[in-house]
Amino acid sequence: MKFSHIKAWSALALTTLMTSPAFAAALEGEAEKQATNWTAIIMFGIFVGFTLFITKWAAKQTTSAKDFYTAGGGISGFQNGLAIAGDYMSAASFLGISAMVFASGYDGLLYSLGFMVGWPIVLFLIAERLRNLGKYNLSDVVSFRLDEKPVRTMAAYSSLVVVAFYLIAQMVGAGQLIKLLFGLDYNIAVIIVGLLMMAYVIFGGMLATTWVQIIKAVMLLSGASFMAFMVMNHVGFSFSEMFSKSIDVFAQVHNKAPEEAAKIMGPTSLVKTPIDAISLGLALMFGTAGLPHILMRFFTVSDAKEARKSVVVATGFIGYFYLLTFIIGFGAILLVSQNPAYIDAAKMAVSGKLELLGGNNMAAIHLSHAVGGDLFLGFISAVAFATILAVVAGLTLSGASAISHDLYANVYRKGKTTPESELKMSKIATLGLAILAMVLGILFEKQNVAFMVGLAFAVAASANFPVLVLSMFWKGLTTRGAVIGGFAGLISAVILIGLTKAVWVDTLGLGTEPVINMSNPAIFSMALSFICAWFFSVTDKSARAAAEKKAFDQQFVRSMTGIGISGASDH
Repeated sequence: MKFSHIKAWSALALTTLMTSPAFAAALEGEAEKQATNWTAIIMFGIFVGFTLFITKWAAKQTTSAKDFYTAGGGISGFQNGLAIAGDYMSAASFLGISAMVFASGYDGLLYSLGFMVGWPIVLFLIAERLRNLGKYNLSDVVSFRLDEKPVRTMAAYSSLVVVAFYLIAQMVGAGQLIKLLFGLDYNIAVIIVGLLMMAYVIFGGMLATTWVQIIKAVMLLSGASFMAFMVMNHVGFSFSEMFSKSIDVFAQVHNKAPEEAAKIMGPTSLVKTPIDAISLGLALMFGTAGLPHILMRFFTVSDAKEARKSVVVATGFIGYFYLLTFIIGFGAILLVSQNPAYIDAAKMAVSGKLELLGGNNMAAIHLSHAVGGDLFLGFISAVAFATILAVVAGLTLSGASAISHDLYANVYRKGKTTPESELKMSKIATLGLAILAMVLGILFEKQNVAFMVGLAFAVAASANFPVLVLSMFWKGLTTRGAVIGGFAGLISAVILIGLTKAVWVDTLGLGTEPVINMSNPAIFSMALSFICAWFFSVTDKSARAAAEKKAFDQQFVRSMTGIGISGASDH
């Protein structure tokens, strides 16, 4: 038996042990005791076992760096579109947006729409050109005609920061879900997720991650469709009835006057000012086109035509899914918020606010039990966990690519490396990212997962999107402009996020009032990135800058036609 097979089967044995009820009971300690849901646990175990079997199969196919990063470029447009939808329909979308609608109504719709409207930008501006210019990731595109070392360094660091913020949301959702199902301590739950994710990525690479995404997307769309159907059936398939009943229930549960409760149908606590609304919209719209794990998916298809098809398929599935999350959120108000079986009375006595068992991010999970009993709860819990594992695997893969392909192979070793050593570095990077994800997941336990992803989008819109779009469409961009612009967007976004209430007050506990009174800083950090990239490019009179501007025409022709890609036909 090959060593890789031994490793894969060892991982299967380890994770089967770690997800067993006996292991859960042994590690439970002082965690809050939940009634053991055997249906959920069995479905959970079946899914983990099945996906690890896929990983074992994919490990046999993954023999080169190209296989590891892009599944050898052999994924079809439809398959890739489903996988992209799977990547995008994350824990933040399913658990976070429905929880946000459950807690404050209309605010959740802002996130649904914001996540959705980024896709036309990806379709018309990014997808085809990205596939024609790149090899493995975002850095390949932005460094196409610019100086590789500084540009790749900047792109790698910004990608890693986006991955870190995105990972927080997934790890928090996973930790709370396993805590609810198994009665485990939250920290142990996060560690289990980290270990499973390591197994997927290290052994299976992009091929395993893609198939896990496809299976998970089909399961999630099916489950969410059933939940939305049952909610609409409860209100006679009338949206007006759903909204009016939700306002009445919200008023009772939160002890508000009907006029006050009706405010859930408009902007509330999340978006206090027009500037906040615009900033959030910019982050969600343009952040999509800067997400490294989404952009990386366009290199798994054979050509630009399949890349376009990927986006069209993904857009359809994602748009449908976000409509469902909005219905699920209002369904949770109607069917969960008044049911004592789902409410944490002890926490409510302390906080004076509505508190669900497992935290308010679990609103959709409790709704699944309300509409379908233990069997459907088991299915949705397994799907939610699959969602988290698949997205975490995709994120980790893009982070590992930034470390091994950009920082190690092209910056540190200056391209003088072998595919084998690059692949080895990828797996070491995966290990490091998994540990980082566990630490961040524990640190940010109390945050709403959709909100945390909003911050990841703010960083992507500020650091990655300006440099990416300028490198493809503006002849005047130089290495100096790209590097300073990218770092200006990255650093300003991270600093401003650190000064918001969510981080400064709620997570770090550095005071009772935030330094800046806004929730998402993208409007400032994104503008700063564009301005710095423009200013430091037009003032760059070096010989290198002149040569880079001359090389733009060749890059533009290739981005539009695909001419020059080895093995590609003209499109």
